[in-house]
Amino acid sequence: MADGGQAGGEALGPDGTPIGGTGAAAAPLQPHNIEAEQALLGALLVSNDVYGQVESVLTPEHFHDPVHGRIYGIVARLIAKKALASPVTVKSFMAEDEGLAALGGADYLAGLAGGVVSLRAARDYAETIRELAMRRSLISIGDTIQDRARRFEVEDEPDRQIAEAEQALYTLAETGKENRGFADFLAAATAAVRTANAAKRRGGGLAGLSSGLQALDDKLGGFRKSDLVILAARPSMGKTALALNIAYAVAHQRLRARRTDPNAQDGGIVGFFSLEMSSEQLANRLLAAEARIKSHLLLTGELTQDEFYRFVDTARALETLPLHIDDTPALPISTL
Repeated sequence: MADGGQAGGEALGPDGTPIGGTGAAAAPLQPHNIEAEQALLGALLVSNDVYGQVESVLTPEHFHDPVHGRIYGIVARLIAKKALASPVTVKSFMAEDEGLAALGGADYLAGLAGGVVSLRAARDYAETIRELAMRRSLISIGDTIQDRARRFEVEDEPDRQIAEAEQALYTLAETGKENRGFADFLAAATAAVRTANAAKRRGGGLAGLSSGLQALDDKLGGFRKSDLVILAARPSMGKTALALNIAYAVAHQRLRARRTDPNAQDGGIVGFFSLEMSSEQLANRLLAAEARIKSHLLLTGELTQDEFYRFVDTARALETLPLHIDDTPALPISTL
């Protein structure tokens, strides 16, 4: 047997047969745990009910040993068809599998089922297998990054390499997320009562964060953590101005509250990603609106002395506003 699959000799099956091949002698072993794979497959072959605990966690590609991945894939397909997945039935679908034959064929499948110690640990085995698969993917992405960085090709610019590496990591992070599964009604109802209670404690106010616009708050009930709100319109209809006003209103609520109570949780800390306007342009818009000055006067230098002082005072008053602006142009979604 492999010792946790982390280092040292080749992985061996119950009968001492090498599993999955050894590769080059000098190559370090990839993170894996053959014993966990064997234990999980054995549990599935003994009780198909175990599949419900692991189907949202594992795919055949997560298994280090390709034979184990193929066994898992057949078990999953049989169970999906509401057919029995056992050493006897799986054997029929793998009669021509050379990898399984090298491990002992039907005897290996029977050995997996016969070696089961506990069905309760199946979920833990699945989590271990998935985590090790993600580690192997991280190593692969890292190797690819190094190889590309060492090659000097005109078309393969560093910025492009970075963007594609970010995308690869983002994709891995998304595919690595397991399904949250069902939430019982008690948990959902409790969360709903908490939300309603929060609104009631505010004296008939909002359950979420105010947008600063009464009509919008009446429609949405404020912004809550679970919300995804999409602001869409044709070009030059004021999307950026509206989004900026909302961001300012939420951040300004926090600023006002913390002037009297440093631990106040009213309002929020806002991150604003701007792919078009610079942070300076956005700040000019906000400060001009707050100081009641026409924004174009800031660029033409036509401010009166009184307007300029008012603008400076406004900037000082808002210097600790918890509004953070990222104006990186053409920001890819993976970086965001």
